Amino acid sequence: MQLLPEGVRRLAAWCAVILLVAGVAWVGIRLCGELRTAVVPVLLALLGTALLRPLYRRLVTLRVQRSLAAGLTCVAVVVVVGGAVYIVVAALIDTGDQILASLKQAARSVAEHFGAPGTSLDDLTSHSRELLAKFGGTAASNVLSGVGLVGESIAVAFLALLLVFFFLRDSHRAAGLLRSLAPHGTADTLEAMARRAFGAVEGFMRGTTIIALIDALCITVGLLVLRVPGAVGLGALVFVGAYIPYLGAFISGAVAVLVALADRGLVIALWALGVVLAVQVLEGHVLQPVIQSRTVQMHPAVVLLAITAGASVAGILGMLFSVPLTAAAFGVISELRKRYASGLVVDDS
Repeated sequence: MQLLPEGVRRLAAWCAVILLVAGVAWVGIRLCGELRTAVVPVLLALLGTALLRPLYRRLVTLRVQRSLAAGLTCVAVVVVVGGAVYIVVAALIDTGDQILASLKQAARSVAEHFGAPGTSLDDLTSHSRELLAKFGGTAASNVLSGVGLVGESIAVAFLALLLVFFFLRDSHRAAGLLRSLAPHGTADTLEAMARRAFGAVEGFMRGTTIIALIDALCITVGLLVLRVPGAVGLGALVFVGAYIPYLGAFISGAVAVLVALADRGLVIALWALGVVLAVQVLEGHVLQPVIQSRTVQMHPAVVLLAITAGASVAGILGMLFSVPLTAAAFGVISELRKRYASGLVVDDS
């Protein structure tokens, strides 16, 4: 080893470190995949706690007992989420057929102008019996698996709600527990890292919710003015999609433009596209810098790479969790850099 130049030895050392870190990360991801029924509720509860902690703190400040404050916060969440789900479902039920009909009309127009012979929707409909006979068993198994997925989702949501209650109620004990588990001399550093990571997630969730609400309201108003069918349902889709930065807004905006194109024609579709682009410009140049500049600072390229990596690892859930986890990692790295620069990591004892 001494025969190798200094640069080669340094490169070999860094390669070994990278391989070790990658191996540990891969094992961790595999374990999370195997234990996803326990990991997903915990991650959802952490996101929910980060979003709801200001309300809980306000209740505690008003001298409400901690358990009661946590319970009231969870009840408020159930009421708000349940009401929002009811509004969204009602809007989709009222306008869902119209939206689907508009999308089918748009697909039919595209197939007629650009599609190859035998690929139109009418051809697919004429062969529906053959397709049903061929794939009927697969469809039935998919229905059964879908029912199981719904049951699992309900159980995960219920467990996440219970964890939110406990995380809120016992949040004042978290620092003491973390310090008791920290190795000697690292308690202050570990607590600072945890606080910085949770603060980044808290800021991301709060800022994303405000931005999602503003985006949804602006696009809904614009679509209502343009008399695009299903404007409320499309606005709800924009709100939900906003929790997946960039990609969610692009998909929901594309659906709105397609619906406008199919039902109201090219001119209205261009106006709808203008509304969507204007809202995205407002978000990128005004809302994001003003609302999230004090909490989370991540380059758009980093966000897109995080979303892509999350999707490749865990699908939709990975896309949902990737950006908050990346924000937490950036918070930890920032805290470590600050403490190393000031020499606080050398000895906390």
